[in-house]
Amino acid sequence: MKKLAILGAGRIGQVHARAISSSDKAQLAAIFDPVADAAQAIATRYGAAVMDVDSIAADTTIDGVILCTPTDLHADQIEQFARAGKAVFCEKPIDLDAGRVRDCLQVVAETGAPLMVGFNRRFDPHFMALKAAIEDGRIGTPEMGVITSRDPGAPPADYIRRSGGIFRDMMIHDFDMAVFLMGGMPASVMATGAVLTDPQIETLGDFDSATVVLRWADGRQVAISNSRRAVYGYDQRIEIHGSAGMVAAQNEHPVNIEVADASGYARPPLHDFFMTRYVDAYANEINAFIDSLADGAASVPVGQDGLNALLIADAALASAKSGRSVDIGD
Repeated sequence: MKKLAILGAGRIGQVHARAISSSDKAQLAAIFDPVADAAQAIATRYGAAVMDVDSIAADTTIDGVILCTPTDLHADQIEQFARAGKAVFCEKPIDLDAGRVRDCLQVVAETGAPLMVGFNRRFDPHFMALKAAIEDGRIGTPEMGVITSRDPGAPPADYIRRSGGIFRDMMIHDFDMAVFLMGGMPASVMATGAVLTDPQIETLGDFDSATVVLRWADGRQVAISNSRRAVYGYDQRIEIHGSAGMVAAQNEHPVNIEVADASGYARPPLHDFFMTRYVDAYANEINAFIDSLADGAASVPVGQDGLNALLIADAALASAKSGRSVDIGD
């Protein structure tokens, strides 16, 4: 039985605590949050201890930590727990600066600590089935892709100010999915961005609407569309076209029915946001982290996957600002 600790008792911390509690291979041993009541609520519910960060690092009975803390704390905390000999699961991103990520990954390599980055969409059952169809050769060689991710609304201004922008915060999930599904890093990116939903977002130096075309060295391509406004719900679709066919994952609904009457065909609304759309994905990724600890297997996605997605995001931002295609860094 592996003992885990969570840093951060917000929405994602609560989701991960629930996933740990449902596992027969792990238990939640400790929780930390600067808001004492938030930490205590999780501790009481799951029988964990409330501990500070240094105490968790020093506790030799704790096997791994799950970081749900603000982005600017991730790299320092990864290094602290890696040096303490603990496995680390970190919500994306590791940091908003690629140089800082490289330094952090060097510490991880030197200590040999397992590090898994929280790209939860890899663990969505529908996207996993899409990936399996590709790997099984059902569509031949993947040649082109279309990824659509549109949020119902923009996050608060304070969040946008700290997030690193739409490419590093929102589209970074789609960059990871593109690499995951197509195989390997793209060579270049052409991006465009605009503010179409709220003028305040422009004053914050960000976009709320963006389109990107990733191009691989052999000519394969993926087009990605992001918007901070989808009045019809949380829009999440992927289509991969290959040399022998096509595979697609369509939007998910809380209730998958269709009603036909004199007015036509109608379906229930889409999920309202990621917390309901990706319930299974969040549970699956934490179970994968637990399994990696129990079995001694690699924790995937690894730190390099986090760096790869950030490098694509950096190149996309540079392209959107310059209006030109940008080569993606090594």
